[in-house]
Amino acid sequence: MKSSGRHLENRIKRLSKFFKVILIVGARQVGKSTLLQKIFPKLQCVVFDNSRDNHNAQKDPDLFLKNYPSPIILDEVQYVPELLSSVKRKVDKSPKFGQYFLTGSQNLMMMKSVSESMAGRVGIIELNPMTYFELNDRHEQNFLENFLKNPDLLQKKFSGCLHPQKNLYEILWRGGFPALLRLKNDVVVQYFESYVKTYLERDVRVFGNVSNLGDFNRFLSIVAALTAQEINYSQLGRELGISPTTANNWLQVMSNAYLWFELFPFSNNAIKRVSQKRKGHIVDSGLLCYLNGIYDAQSLAKSPALGSVFESYCISMIRALSGNLKAKPKFSHFRTNGGAEVDLILEQNGWLYPIEIKCKSYLDHYDRRGIESFRKTFPKRKIACGLIIYAGEECYKLSDKIIAMPWNALFGKK
Repeated sequence: MKSSGRHLENRIKRLSKFFKVILIVGARQVGKSTLLQKIFPKLQCVVFDNSRDNHNAQKDPDLFLKNYPSPIILDEVQYVPELLSSVKRKVDKSPKFGQYFLTGSQNLMMMKSVSESMAGRVGIIELNPMTYFELNDRHEQNFLENFLKNPDLLQKKFSGCLHPQKNLYEILWRGGFPALLRLKNDVVVQYFESYVKTYLERDVRVFGNVSNLGDFNRFLSIVAALTAQEINYSQLGRELGISPTTANNWLQVMSNAYLWFELFPFSNNAIKRVSQKRKGHIVDSGLLCYLNGIYDAQSLAKSPALGSVFESYCISMIRALSGNLKAKPKFSHFRTNGGAEVDLILEQNGWLYPIEIKCKSYLDHYDRRGIESFRKTFPKRKIACGLIIYAGEECYKLSDKIIAMPWNALFGKK
């Protein structure tokens, strides 16, 4: 089977010319080592395991590196943190770039060994589940770069939709894990059942310090039901009879495993931004559906969770697209005490780019209220033309300052 292209391919190639070590992080089974092997097909790949030191890398990391010379791919290095200091000593002896390509499915950026051992030597890239464009090998025709350069030209560069008649519900329900490319719909639920079971048994036991896996499994379902909503740690704790601190810690476990991410609330005041409620999202819509007990596309179409699933899907897609930009924008969300909200605010070079997400095929003037309220709230800020990503097929101006764009829009070089 021909492998699909990924948005990050060019960025990885570019960084390998400037860093001695490249670290690809992301959730388990998002295709980290597969991507590296596609980009660098001649490199050997060594896979580490949490159950045994099958290469003696923990016992004698220096000897391991001597027997496995660079350049090389080292997969799941969170299981051998002892190796990182040895890698540092190795790369310090050579001026060459692109010596070691590491992958990890835990948040290695928070590990003391990485920050101390690899400072100035490592380029860190996060790989997300595949977007619909990647799944169909159209990874270079996305909207984000065009939008950030000049949103007013977005409508002119629109060249159509990718598979406009494709069932959106099925796309959301299946999600973006690469293994699903070869699986039929009747095996998807079994895939996610195995994924969650393996995640609980391995990553949570090894890294999460979670004593009750049953409670944590139920916690996952509660979090999934609250995706795309503001986070209330007390509410999460009450549902299971745990403290807000424990709920916060368990969300951190999910974040460290790259299954969960949070958006800070936007504010002109940095202190307010931290003190107000964050908004959380499950990183993959297929996993999100499974955790919500949605076991087929038809059920998703009727589910009250459809709007939240679509919102999390689109924001995850934008995060994936931003990974290949030379400078990633800041991500936040906006909500007033009166209930007006904008699902996503991108901030770059002093400009603000408001984005609303609506799982509906037709938009009306009510759908503009969030972005219009954002403009009124911050009249002195530089706010670009807003964007509403929706489930229709046309790209058009909803107002002078708001563009409607399909979620699967393709863009040319007009």
